[in-house]
Amino acid sequence: MNEHVVLNEIRQYIEDRFTEDVTGHDYHHMKRVSAHARLIAEKEGADPFLAEAAGWVHDIGDTKLAASPETALEALWDFLAQLGLDQQMIRAIRTAMIDTSFSKGQVPETLEGKIVQDADRLDAIGAIGIARTFAYGGAKGQPIYDGNEQGKTSIHHFHEKLLKLKDGFHTDTAQQLAEERHDLLISFLDQFYKEW
Repeated sequence: MNEHVVLNEIRQYIEDRFTEDVTGHDYHHMKRVSAHARLIAEKEGADPFLAEAAGWVHDIGDTKLAASPETALEALWDFLAQLGLDQQMIRAIRTAMIDTSFSKGQVPETLEGKIVQDADRLDAIGAIGIARTFAYGGAKGQPIYDGNEQGKTSIHHFHEKLLKLKDGFHTDTAQQLAEERHDLLISFLDQFYKEW
């Protein structure tokens, strides 16, 4: 198996499906997650190919993005098999991508899964995370803020999820990368509330 060729095919598969996404779960999100997953894997002694491949495909089958998650996942498994990946590698990718979602509240069972979850969470905080929060909120018809900390607004999402991510990173590498991004969330909210 030529890893470079396989990763390039996976990248194209994701680009074809997510380029037009306006929720912040677009091709560029997948690209950042896969790049961070590889970087973290290299620093943490995990399998860089597996982490990067799982990073590329981690949002396939997400209920926020797919009308039929099961159908999307079945198509992905078929695609990976067509690339020549054996069933063991396909299972490893599946295991590494399946529990990345914050809302599921799961801790992935493999190091590569923990790395993909870390990479995904890194993309949810910092300047990119702020931009993605408002992109998602706008796409779903959420108001920016309504003055109520309990409302379903984009600002509420910071308190409901984003500010909690800092203490949930699994790897030292991701924890270090998260520090500055978390601080930016706090600074942004301070300024937002002043202006509000």
